[in-house]
Amino acid sequence: MALKTLSTFLSPLSLPKHYTLSIFNPVSLNIYRKSTPLSCKSTHSHSPSQLPLSDTKLLSSEPEGTGAASPTRGDRFLERQQADEAAKLLIKEIKKTKKKTKKVLKVNTATACCYGCGAPLQTSEVDAPGYVDMDTYELKKKHHQLRTILCGRCRLLSHGHMITAVGGNGGYSGGKQFVSADELREKLSHLRHEKALIVKLVDIVDFNGSFLSRVRDLAGANPIILVATKVDLLPKGTDFNCVGDWVVEAITKKKLNVLSVHLTSSKSLVGIAGVASEIQKEKKGRDVYILGSANVGKSAFISALLKMMAQRDPAAAAAQKYKPIQSAVPGTTLGPIQIDAFLGGGKLYDTPGVHLHHRQAAVVHSEDLPILAPQSRLRGQSFPGCQVSSKNGMAGKFNSNGLNGFSIFWGGLVRIDVLKVLPETCLTFYGPKKLPIHAVPTHEADEFYKKELGVLLTPPTGKDRAGEWRGLETVQQLQINFEDAERPASDVAISGLGWITIEPRRESLGISESNFAERTKELHIAVHVPKPVEIFVRPSIPVGKAGAEWYQYRELTEKEEEIRPKWYF
Repeated sequence: MALKTLSTFLSPLSLPKHYTLSIFNPVSLNIYRKSTPLSCKSTHSHSPSQLPLSDTKLLSSEPEGTGAASPTRGDRFLERQQADEAAKLLIKEIKKTKKKTKKVLKVNTATACCYGCGAPLQTSEVDAPGYVDMDTYELKKKHHQLRTILCGRCRLLSHGHMITAVGGNGGYSGGKQFVSADELREKLSHLRHEKALIVKLVDIVDFNGSFLSRVRDLAGANPIILVATKVDLLPKGTDFNCVGDWVVEAITKKKLNVLSVHLTSSKSLVGIAGVASEIQKEKKGRDVYILGSANVGKSAFISALLKMMAQRDPAAAAAQKYKPIQSAVPGTTLGPIQIDAFLGGGKLYDTPGVHLHHRQAAVVHSEDLPILAPQSRLRGQSFPGCQVSSKNGMAGKFNSNGLNGFSIFWGGLVRIDVLKVLPETCLTFYGPKKLPIHAVPTHEADEFYKKELGVLLTPPTGKDRAGEWRGLETVQQLQINFEDAERPASDVAISGLGWITIEPRRESLGISESNFAERTKELHIAVHVPKPVEIFVRPSIPVGKAGAEWYQYRELTEKEEEIRPKWYF
């Protein structure tokens, strides 16, 4: 009987249902089991009525020799391992799901676009961007060559036609709208959430007017390379070291942190090799986005960049065949253009130029836009020295009071009233050569402007456009302080046009140092421009041979030298 009782205790035990373990529950990482206490006495026999209640159930629940075996320590270990693995897999799947929901889609490349301007291809509106005839579209689609199509508008632009690309052009009608800064931020909002390299372009001739503000809102924490374009237009003899330091000082004041600054010319390829090397160094498999305002030279820069990269990268060489269109029309690029320019991965994107409403291009007629774009090296036009006009036909010399009491017109776009300056003060204009400069006594300025607008004072060109012109509605009073007359007091930059350097210049009259110290060190002028063109007062940019002589480098601390970006050309 003792042996039988012992065998009964050693038979497999069946566990209650509520002790069953589910390994699919991620919370059940720790396993707990309740074991029934077993008592075994080899010498004494007893009836079931003398056993504890729990033991009675065990004896009567299963027939002899049947039931589930009690799990060993090895079984428990394996079950715990399986539960842990299942929980880890479940947590991993949850993380993947969350990551997918947070991921923002990149630029949609499924829609076929014109490789010249980025506009979606369409066959319905002949005058709209992206138009291509149905036969060409079907043929290219059949052979999977839609990415090789150039729309009708881009074909005209490539042959030098001035096509009104956008609306909002000073009230003049025309096709699609400019891409505003807010619209570009919306189109490129995904950049903040992915790894990318940003190449920000700025026109050195219109540095303040073409400088995109709040670029960090687009780029997020992604690195930025700053590229100053069109340096070949700066006056002859310009020291690029001085200009590079001036640009770094300017962006430091704007609190924009960049990797490096490059002075470039897409026409002469100056500085392009340095940018290509920097991109290859910092890209690290990321996509590269070219950002900038309208007509800052993005498409020309990309063309020069591909030409330079093609020497080492076959992908860039192949991409040269289908590169963006270059044109003087603002808003030539209407959508992001993807370029397969890197053999090692990553794409190059040409983005639409941002229309900045405060530039002169926003107010002039589309046919007058080429006048605003300098085509050759700038030569400063100094005043006194320009033509002086008056209603009685007298032209020529100023009195001993210098420029005081005169108004200077820069085409029909800018008027400067000289209110109070030193007699020897000189104004030098840097901008398009096609804009004539005329000066009249201030009391004759209103009548002269009304009479000569569209004739001597252009743009606007022609009396018809002059009749639609709103005039110079914005007037800004400027008080400019200076310490040293050997250097220019400041620049007055007109957004979208150029700048005017104001030089006290005491040497011409032979004023002694002591007499000059007693004179006032303030210059008062009033600047008239169309609404909403902006006026910027800034430290003078050191151009020409004289710029290298008067420019002074600021002394830096060790910490400033360490974090200060380098400039290259």
